[in-house]
Amino acid sequence: MHKVLLYYRFTPIADPEAVRLWQRALCTSLGLTGRIIISPHGINGTVGGETDALKRYARATREYSGFRGMDIKWSAGTGSDFPRLSVKVRDEIVTFGAPEELEVDEAGVVGGGRHLKPGELHELVEQRDDVVFFDGRNRFEAEVGRFKDAIVPDAETTRDFARLLDSGAYDHLKDKPVVTYCTGGVRCEVLSSLMAKRGFQEVYQLDGGIVRYGESFGNRGLWEGSLYVFDQRQTMTFGADAAVLGSCAACGAPTGGMGNCRLWSCRRQVPVCGECEPACADHVAAA
Repeated sequence: MHKVLLYYRFTPIADPEAVRLWQRALCTSLGLTGRIIISPHGINGTVGGETDALKRYARATREYSGFRGMDIKWSAGTGSDFPRLSVKVRDEIVTFGAPEELEVDEAGVVGGGRHLKPGELHELVEQRDDVVFFDGRNRFEAEVGRFKDAIVPDAETTRDFARLLDSGAYDHLKDKPVVTYCTGGVRCEVLSSLMAKRGFQEVYQLDGGIVRYGESFGNRGLWEGSLYVFDQRQTMTFGADAAVLGSCAACGAPTGGMGNCRLWSCRRQVPVCGECEPACADHVAAA
């Protein structure tokens, strides 16, 4: 049986290169593939492989002092979710282009939003009628799934968020309860801290991201549609009864799937239905 692990931990790392070498050797010895980013701020990874090997990987990784107790999310895999193993050192474990703004200590990000577990999120929504959901992902990810009535910034990449916040486009939210959310929670750790530094008074982040929320409420809560994931699966759902929000870029049919453009000159990812995927990629690239 194959699984995929998604995890991150913000913690000071004095020697990221040493951690990179250790992680590469560990994954290679266990036959795992995936993507791992290490920086002076911590680690961010998603790896796939056989279940027993992933259990050994999780145990070994948590033995590192800074990673003890790290939350690791499990989901079903196919055995071919990642084409290879990539372990890199970068300035940021999520590329917001603002490493100088991020401060971390042994407890995590300093000055970030308050973490809300899925049940606590529901309590906040029940108590307040002015809660705003703020999507912390790239815009295309929200085309197939998002929280109901969420604000989806026009962000091509995470590098766009600081610019969008500085533009004043969301200043009207500064006195409202804003709940940031993303796939597994790592992007919102940084985004919520950027918002707090810019004067947003009541910032929250969904603890564990959409993945943990879906595990708790499936399709019975406030989440609608499919979840885009950064591996060969492209999207996943929290049950067979998921809402279908996307529209195929080629034929317009409802779809919860995403596809890669086949032409090197077009790097877009767009909603596609199963029947139109080959034609859709050419169609979008030529548009």
